[in-house]
Amino acid sequence: MDWSSYRFRSLWSLPVPPAAVYAVLERPEDYPRWWPQVREVTRSDDGTGVITIRSVLPYTMSFTARETRHDPAAGILEIAVSGDIEGWARWTVTADGAGTLARYDQVVTVTKPLLRRLAVPGRPVFRVNHRLMMRAGRRGLLRHLEAV
Repeated sequence: MDWSSYRFRSLWSLPVPPAAVYAVLERPEDYPRWWPQVREVTRSDDGTGVITIRSVLPYTMSFTARETRHDPAAGILEIAVSGDIEGWARWTVTADGAGTLARYDQVVTVTKPLLRRLAVPGRPVFRVNHRLMMRAGRRGLLRHLEAV
């Protein structure tokens, strides 16, 4: 087992239509407005950008995100990531009753040297850190959608 590899899944139930959720999620350059842990997104072109994140733990991660799938009809947004983490992430946005289920899947390997050295003892803490970041993202998205 590679202790520096992670598989995450988050499910966000949101009381708004899928099209509204998708419209926000497809604009990563706006994430810092509503997701506190997404510190900066700098677009290189229409399908690529550099994202800087920092959650509860005192370390910042930066990676390049390259769009690999943008399918509004299927509700899918997918990126390949490289930098402090390598792998992929995908949003799948579907109807859920009168609202939306936004599913976030991520499979990555940490490449940042310090985090790799701390992989075994830090793994549970890194997983909690990710969970807290995702929880804050859901709350921020809800507030953002209510304000729009």
